[in-house]
Amino acid sequence: MHALSDENRRKILEHLRRQPASVSELAAALPIARPGVSRHLRVLREAGLVEVHSQAQLRIYSLRPEPLAELDTWLGPYRTLWERRLNALHTEISRGHREERSTTQWHSQTA
Repeated sequence: MHALSDENRRKILEHLRRQPASVSELAAALPIARPGVSRHLRVLREAGLVEVHSQAQLRIYSLRPEPLAELDTWLGPYRTLWERRLNALHTEISRGHREERSTTQWHSQTA
């Protein structure tokens, strides 16, 4: 969770979701310099979210989706809770709109 708390690290993961990349490629795609990208990649690597392999003289980073799948599984019950609450809120808002319309129609008919 700590590794995902930073917006730049989430942007790096989003980029790596589309394709593996080197530090230079990531730095070119993001509004941070190479040293910052390297520091973020270290945090992501230590958290197990990315892996690195050498390709000639480049270090290529790629996404490891397994930890994200574990996080998704862990978040499942919370997602269900919020969906129920949001559905209930939607129902109450809809009910309020219906009551508002019927009140407005009643006032226009009696006027």
